Amino acid sequence: MTALKHIFEFYINSSIHVALAVISLVAITVFEFNLELSTIFWLFVFFGTITGYNFVKYAPIAALHHRSLAKSLKTIQVFSFICFGILGYVAMQLQFKTLLITGFFGALTVLYAIPVLQNKSLRKVKGLKIFVVAAVWAGVTVLVPLVHAGHSLNADVWITFIQRFFLVIVLTLPFEIRDLPYDDSVLGTLPQTLGVTGTNTLVAVLAGISFIIEGFKNDLFIAYAISLLFICLLASFVVFFVKKEQPKYYASFWVEGLPILWLAVFFLLGHFLP
Repeated sequence: MTALKHIFEFYINSSIHVALAVISLVAITVFEFNLELSTIFWLFVFFGTITGYNFVKYAPIAALHHRSLAKSLKTIQVFSFICFGILGYVAMQLQFKTLLITGFFGALTVLYAIPVLQNKSLRKVKGLKIFVVAAVWAGVTVLVPLVHAGHSLNADVWITFIQRFFLVIVLTLPFEIRDLPYDDSVLGTLPQTLGVTGTNTLVAVLAGISFIIEGFKNDLFIAYAISLLFICLLASFVVFFVKKEQPKYYASFWVEGLPILWLAVFFLLGHFLP
């Protein structure tokens, strides 16, 4: 049991779970727009997510405690360097346009973690944190695969981007509610500004808008629309019952795993509906 616990903790803490969630959102985009992506691209997204997330999470800790890192953190550090090496290898096989747009979101990730703007990172800019996260996730899972596949960025694409942007905000809020007792008040997070009740109202509004604007698309994909309604309702339910005192893996496993569930529902519906 102890060995399984260590494996599970490594799976969560090394960002493999997050990477699978990102891959799931990319797959949803692929199914919605009927794209074909190379294996190299999937590897690029997977290892890029692990590298980026671990950089954001652990770079500040490593800089402060590089001589006294815990064994588990050292293991994650080595794992991250291996992922970064694989990322570099697969990146050399991608088209320049893919690297260019990914580079933009990669730069946002770096600015999010490193204080380069007046000794502040984007994470520390009041009220900005969650919107940067949502922009990066939406960009990487919607715009990057579409650009890579040579798909035009038409109105339907931008509607999907807005939907993804709002849904990532919704899925990030349980983390911000969890961190309420620890976040500096100057961060101006949404739960700090609106309170838990106001945040729940915002979640309902964002989830509702995400589903409603689906009706403005030129090409309506019924399986996608139903799966979107499912994830909007489920995400709203999950956030509504979230508390500051959460089970250890409520946000980092269950909430972050919702995109994987969304993909499964979409995939199954796609076999039975147009």
